[in-house]
Amino acid sequence: MLPVSELENRIGYKFKNESLLKRAMTHRSFSSENNERLEFLGDSVLNCVIGNALFLKDKHFDEGSLSRVRSNLVKQSALAEIAERIGISEFLRVGEGELHTGGNRRPSTIADAVEAIFGAVFTDSGFESAQTVIIRLYEPMLSKLTPDTLGKDPKTRLQEVLQGHHYGLPVYEVLEVRGLPHDQEFLVSVSVPKLDINLQGVGRSRRQAEQEAAQKALDSEAVKKLKG
Repeated sequence: MLPVSELENRIGYKFKNESLLKRAMTHRSFSSENNERLEFLGDSVLNCVIGNALFLKDKHFDEGSLSRVRSNLVKQSALAEIAERIGISEFLRVGEGELHTGGNRRPSTIADAVEAIFGAVFTDSGFESAQTVIIRLYEPMLSKLTPDTLGKDPKTRLQEVLQGHHYGLPVYEVLEVRGLPHDQEFLVSVSVPKLDINLQGVGRSRRQAEQEAAQKALDSEAVKKLKG
């Protein structure tokens, strides 16, 4: 397990009270002094920050669009994507049983830990510091937002493009799972036979690998031609 100082480097924030970050990285299976209360707080802060960021980003987003995009950005899969990007499982303290079953990489667990970090930063330094950390970690997602994508992930966008041209659903297949249960890497393929597409993605979870494969399909010449 890596020291929390490395996690501070990855999120771009230095805690005044480091015990808050350690609490944020403590799963309930490890201790009764865990991250659940910080997660609750972080969830509220996250919704406010993302809502404000979307309001300021594009005047073309109406109320329905703002709500839909915010929902997509604060859901478990988006938070898990951030968690995987910063390698949060390397810092999580979980019980032995959870560790042996890969619980430190479970999407729900790592997503909750990200929200706990946001709650910890808010408790340590207030709203502005939490907002800075959240916007920094969400920047790759926020920068891709347009009125067309509306915060949809690559799998959703690929499915919509293909169905819009009557090509049916893409087919995902797990080709290989490498490593121990608590430290796995997935190799996944996505295929669209009618477009002669067969591409692969790699990730620390099946979901992440599928998203990477879907993005490669979206970037392929065959799909770009469909999108015009």
